Amino acid sequence: MIDNIEVLTHSSIRITDGKCILYIDPFDIKNEPKDADYIFVTHDHYDHFSPKDIEKISCERTVLIVPEKMEKKAKEVSSFVSEIYTVKPGTYHEVGNIEFETVPAYNILKPFHIKGMEWVGYILHVDGKRIYIAGDTDEIPEAKEVKCDIALVPIGGTYTMDAKKAADLVNILRPEYAIPTHYGSIVGTVKDADTFVANVKDPVKVVVKIK
Repeated sequence: MIDNIEVLTHSSIRITDGKCILYIDPFDIKNEPKDADYIFVTHDHYDHFSPKDIEKISCERTVLIVPEKMEKKAKEVSSFVSEIYTVKPGTYHEVGNIEFETVPAYNILKPFHIKGMEWVGYILHVDGKRIYIAGDTDEIPEAKEVKCDIALVPIGGTYTMDAKKAADLVNILRPEYAIPTHYGSIVGTVKDADTFVANVKDPVKVVVKIK
């Protein structure tokens, strides 16, 4: 499963299980594959909700999943997708042939991602694995309660937790694999990935997808 997860850039993620193709926060897509079965958006910032990138990957079967408070803004891309499905934090969903849960995603002391906006991370049930995509968040209490096999966590600091805090979270969750995201372009550097790797403890295996 780990080989079927790509971090295309920043927090832009592509996952396939051989039956479905899922994107999370598509951004800076280089071509126009138009192959998405599902697109998950964590919040409405431009580097996570990008209409031009959603257009590049959408086709006649694409379902777009967004936080409830994004419903109006998501209508900007309604002509590209077959359906827009809205969610709130802390809920379970079955949409088509995909199961997923939502987890709150917010900053504790920073003003960038306010808890009241009800932005989300996702736990995707894919190929028998629970894949946690944390979204733009700090090391919040709700994140520490997540049960997952694979965790994709932001490490770039500034708008999210930094590499050390992200490692602390992963050490609490103890997934089989951890993948760092949200660095290398808009914020954060490859050195943050090195810090993350150095601070994640066994038996968690870190897989760096952004080189």
